[in-house]
Formats: sequence, C-alpha cells, structure tokens
Amino acid sequence: MNTSNPTFVQNLLKYTFTLVPIVAGADKFTNILTQWDQYINPNLAGILPFSGATFMMIVGVIEIIAGILVFTKTKLGASIVAAWLTAIALSLILEFKFVDVAVRDLVMAIAAFSLAKLSDNSK
Repeated sequence: MNTSNPTFVQNLLKYTFTLVPIVAGADKFTNILTQWDQYINPNLAGILPFSGATFMMIVGVIEIIAGILVFTKTKLGASIVAAWLTAIALSLILEFKFVDVAVRDLVMAIAAFSLAKLSDNSK
C-alpha cells in the first residue's frame, strides 16, 4: 500500500467523511457520544419552535444524508460537509462557548474542502 499516493489520501478522506457524519448524525438520536443539545447557541434555541433535542435529531438526519453524499457524490458531499462544519464552528465562536470544538470543526472543514478539491481532479 502506497500511502503517499494521492488516491490513497483521497480515499482515506472520503471514507472518513462518509463514516464520521453518519455516526455523529445517528448519535443525535441516542446521545451516547455526548449530549448534543448543549452545543446549540442559546439565541438559536430561543427561536426554535421545538425542543433542542428535536432540532438535533433534524441535524442528525442532515448529517447522515451528508455522509451518504460524500460516499456517492464525493465532491458535492465534501463541499456540503465543509460548509456545514464551518457553520457549526461559527455558531460556537459567536457564542464563545466550546471554542475547542469550533477549532476542531474548522480543521475538519478544511480537510473536507481538501477532499472536494481532490475530487475535482479525479474521474
């Protein structure tokens, strides 16, 4: 296995950004990894017509769909994941809470953006 091969790197990113959004999205229904609604910006939570838990389940469905898109339409899916992660990070930064999570989300957004750009050059 040649790990310096661009195809290896692209596939590693593709499978990562397929699996992670699907797992995180599914966990929005179980809260095994964390209590997800704690990450909702209170300003947003205040205007929601439903509970934070319900909002996070909707988020979970979107994340699962995004993960599937990365697998089936990599460039589009990776672009959506990059934008999604950036939006989450900005929401956390605006509240100035969970800034460590925001930074990690921005790093993952850059990696997802990189996958989208790598996918420009393939097939």
